[in-house]
Amino acid sequence: MADIGVDNSLRRLDLNLLITLDALLIEHNVTRTARRLHLSQPTVSAQLTRLRDFFGDPLLLPGPRGMRPTARADELREPLHQALAALEQAVAPSHAFDPAHAARTWRIAAFDYSEYTIVLPALAAIRATAPAMRLAVVQAPPGQVERKAEQGDVDLAFMIGAEAPPNLRRRSMFMERYVLAGRAGHPGLKRRPTLAQLCKLDHAIVSPDGGGFLGVTDAALAERGLTRRVVLSVPHFLFLGAVLAGTDLVAMLPSRLVRNDPALRVVEPPLDVPGFEMLMLWPERVHRDPAHQWLRERMAGSI
Repeated sequence: MADIGVDNSLRRLDLNLLITLDALLIEHNVTRTARRLHLSQPTVSAQLTRLRDFFGDPLLLPGPRGMRPTARADELREPLHQALAALEQAVAPSHAFDPAHAARTWRIAAFDYSEYTIVLPALAAIRATAPAMRLAVVQAPPGQVERKAEQGDVDLAFMIGAEAPPNLRRRSMFMERYVLAGRAGHPGLKRRPTLAQLCKLDHAIVSPDGGGFLGVTDAALAERGLTRRVVLSVPHFLFLGAVLAGTDLVAMLPSRLVRNDPALRVVEPPLDVPGFEMLMLWPERVHRDPAHQWLRERMAGSI
């Protein structure tokens, strides 16, 4: 009898209403949902009324910044999204992906470190095999990546493991470690410095959020009761490389950024500084897409 009840419930519900509900639970706004689905605002409002009647719940309530979901809506969000994605996959036409003729545009969230270490090495192979494919590299704060991926504003992202949102698909790219770098011929880097010598050098630091003068190196030194002199804070790794090459400042940098750079002298630091894992992340909506699978393999093959 339970199966008959489920069947009757589905028969009473228009599939388009579920598509609208999925969009409403992403946008939390009737006007944006209407724009997203290419519908009129009155149509979306009427569909929301029908959804409320069907579920016996208001689903979305007025809030200070748009609409806020009820507990019932929060329960529906993930299973509904997954069910619609599976249904879309089931009814999509089956065809082989041909990169030579693919005219897709991908939006990739990456900062300068992952641009240089992952996207740049992959670019030549992508251009050679998929000349009509376009890549847009964008910057998205870590806290916004999941939302942008769900909304279709980001198709692929590269983030360190500690900042990665838990609800995106992921693939580990590599583990990174820190090294000490300064200009070639730097008098303080002729050999590996001692801890005391390290603390006496003038340091620069990358602060992605802007203006910070403390990092993982300072935390490692603090555990030993030590401090260093950080005299410059910059927002980008690649700019810092140019700074080091032209000054007597030194910096603890990810090893992949400075290997084989003739303008810099690189030595092992005199203390262990925790490294990080670099991840490739993507939303469920493109997980089974042959074109996206191809793109992910090209990115993974570049490292």
